Amino acid sequence: MDIVNPALEDYLLAHATPADDVLRDLVEETHGLEPGTTMQVSHDEGEFLTMLTRLTRAEFAVEIGVFTGYSSICIARGLTGGGRLLACDVSEEWTSVAARYWERAGLSERIDLRIAPALDTIRGLRPGARIDFAFVDADKTGYPAYYEELVPRMRPGGLIVLDNVLRGGRVVDPAAQDEADKAIRQVNDTITADSRVQSVMLPLRDGVTLARKL
Repeated sequence: MDIVNPALEDYLLAHATPADDVLRDLVEETHGLEPGTTMQVSHDEGEFLTMLTRLTRAEFAVEIGVFTGYSSICIARGLTGGGRLLACDVSEEWTSVAARYWERAGLSERIDLRIAPALDTIRGLRPGARIDFAFVDADKTGYPAYYEELVPRMRPGGLIVLDNVLRGGRVVDPAAQDEADKAIRQVNDTITADSRVQSVMLPLRDGVTLARKL
């Protein structure tokens, strides 16, 4: 969704920490794929993820929805010490691209890729495992379930970040009634009413919600 005019968008991108060669090459390769131009996070959102990961001093992070790995690199770069990222996806095709760029970025040892339904992966975590940071950018119909599985596993002060919570403006369009639209409205309303978290929705790109575990 275009929230700002093109000149302001260029200005915003120009005033974030510049992408390095790894990220620039990944963007170029991804944009040559389908549906690369719509599923990859933007550079400013990637820098936002790195900053949030660092601010939360995350050691164990979870990503639901990897695609070609741009957001994975941004999150993994923000982890403290010997931190780990559990990257969940169901596509070997897209994540094979991601794995090449993780290697180039020197992050392969920090990222544990699981090709399986994300709910199964999260439910399979060892008892007592606590997540410091989670990023959800996958199938929209799964958001309510992903959120409910993540919240009890977050440490106090841990942060869940959900992407695409505005659905290109369809969240406020009564005519938008497909399953993805309804699922995003559901999770948005759930988070707002959830006493377990403090939350804020930001108009960054297609909407980003931050939910901090209390």
